Amino acid sequence: MTDNFHHPQGMRLAKYLSNAGIASRRRSEELISEGRITVNGQVVLTPVCIVVPGRDKICYEGREINQGQRQYILLNKPVGYTCSASDPYAERLIYELLPESMEHLYYVGRLDRDTEGLLVLTNDGDLAQALTHPSREVPKKYIADCDGRLSARAIDAMLDGIEDEGELLRAKSVRPIREYDDGLLLEVILTEGKKREVRRLCRAVGLRVRRLARTELANVKLGELASGDWRALTADELNGLRALAQSPRKR
Repeated sequence: MTDNFHHPQGMRLAKYLSNAGIASRRRSEELISEGRITVNGQVVLTPVCIVVPGRDKICYEGREINQGQRQYILLNKPVGYTCSASDPYAERLIYELLPESMEHLYYVGRLDRDTEGLLVLTNDGDLAQALTHPSREVPKKYIADCDGRLSARAIDAMLDGIEDEGELLRAKSVRPIREYDDGLLLEVILTEGKKREVRRLCRAVGLRVRRLARTELANVKLGELASGDWRALTADELNGLRALAQSPRKR
């Protein structure tokens, strides 16, 4: 592979992995050092390795990687980033956190600028559309840090449904996790995800959301992924999402 250094299409192996949606550039370098990447059948341990797309056979744990393949990734969106490819009023866009090759990915259920956490993105338009259709009732878990107190009556109201701005807002599950002197930590599960639904539900029962994060979407969990970082979905995560997308609609 020494001749690749002078090839006009040569690129660093970590960049190739990142462009193919395997992991971020930093995490790709770690995968290389862990011996999980082979090039033309040989384990490569240095991130300075140069590969030529279309000529070299690059594999991740035995599976060949192609840059033109379907991409399914999980991003831990930080506060302050807007879910849009172009917005003249946004200070920062989520695609600034991703390689240029991922600027065409669809997000599965947007997060507003002030909400952080789990965001699934893919270039599989059929899967994205199926998972965002309300009839699929895809569960999405949020953790909200709130000012105020929550009564049993307020929880019932959030579960039964609250009219707000001409829409019926309804949580699938509401569970106080911990109470503080000045507020509480609240777990809310939704199956529709109307615009700013968690914040509006909380406001309707007298709570002010100080911080809000999505931590799960169906079988995909945010886990320990650092804010602003991303990774490829695992095979189990992807299979779970596909099964949900192919299930009968509930309405």
